[in-house]
Amino acid sequence: MGNITLELSAYNKDELTALEHSLVQQYERFKQAGLKLDLTRGKPGADQLALSNALDGILGGDFKAGDGTDVRNYGGLDGLPETKAFAASVLGVKPEEILVGGNSSLMLMYQYVQFCHTMGAKGAGTAWQTEGTAKFICLVPGYDRHFTVCENLGIAMLTVPMTATGPDMEKVEALLRADPMIKGIWCVPKYSNPSGEVYSDETVQRMAALGNIAGRHFRIMWDNAYAVHDLDGHPPVLANLMDACRAQGTQDSLFITGSTSKITFAGAGISFAATSEDNLKHLKKWLSAVTIGPDKVNQLRHARFLKNSEDLQAHMRKHAALIKPKFDLVQQHLSSLDGKGMGTWTTPRGGYFASFDTLPGLAKTVVKLADEAGVKLTPAGATFPYGKDPEDKNIRIAPTFPALAEIDQAMQVFVTCVALASVQQRLAKL
Repeated sequence: MGNITLELSAYNKDELTALEHSLVQQYERFKQAGLKLDLTRGKPGADQLALSNALDGILGGDFKAGDGTDVRNYGGLDGLPETKAFAASVLGVKPEEILVGGNSSLMLMYQYVQFCHTMGAKGAGTAWQTEGTAKFICLVPGYDRHFTVCENLGIAMLTVPMTATGPDMEKVEALLRADPMIKGIWCVPKYSNPSGEVYSDETVQRMAALGNIAGRHFRIMWDNAYAVHDLDGHPPVLANLMDACRAQGTQDSLFITGSTSKITFAGAGISFAATSEDNLKHLKKWLSAVTIGPDKVNQLRHARFLKNSEDLQAHMRKHAALIKPKFDLVQQHLSSLDGKGMGTWTTPRGGYFASFDTLPGLAKTVVKLADEAGVKLTPAGATFPYGKDPEDKNIRIAPTFPALAEIDQAMQVFVTCVALASVQQRLAKL
């Protein structure tokens, strides 16, 4: 990248041709190196997982929960009291508003949307599907698995862009006033996936009012996956949406989820959800036909490992110490594109992703070039419903799983691919 020192538009055709030649040579060297690098998904690295190895054997044969429950047996549909208290502290709600599930918050999200869609959140006659084709507002760029839930259940998706303070609330509110078939909105309110925004206090207050605009069967799917996943010592504070909803009488519109998937063991953590007590009453009645109860042994393991908020914060500082250098390295490489007019990107203060926007029309090209050079990226378009980015520009970067040396190699390839695609596009227009 050292041979590109000016903004792309400053070069004439001959200069761009020379730059292209140099970049192609560099790119071919990467292809010949036989790299096999992966920046596709936001998984914890092995060193992060090792931070929770004390979970193994922590019960020491004592299977009695604080209330005397033998966790080896059936029952406990909504979770152990100590685990509910832990989850409530993470999500900022009351323990009686908590349901603790298995290892996947995505499963809880899917189950709740399916429940509202097919069974009805408040019983017979309230199912979304009885009114016609239900719709959800999806913020873009956003989390591909949220979109998959809707697609799998036949729920139509409408897009609203993210801003620096969260969703474009003017557009969200206008859509809700115009279309009664909009039954929900997907949100990752802290360190949004993939672009890293934290919703402002004003945005949270306006979110709390959506239930009054949209009606009693509307649901805010508040996926607070990164509630405690800060990278610096003075993190931004997300306002408490449940408190705001209670103040406006819209607590039934809110369904919050979280998990320990990126806190302890990604495949063997615990998930939890929070909503109004009345919502929980209906949900638990339906769940009683589905399960006799979650894995309470694992719940007790987590309650003893993550005893209180101080222990949790200390644990998360260890995670930050491991992954912040990886995020810093990504930013270091992206900074070589500063002032070149070849893309824009986010600098997240937490979470698991960075977001990069190429020049319009180049995301698929960059992903393909990188793949052919041995670097796998999340497919272009994945951060939009149906996998269709209308401007073909957004790419999600997931740096947590690879080692630092692998990230260093992968990002060298990435910025070269961005530069090559950008130069070739510019040449084609001259």
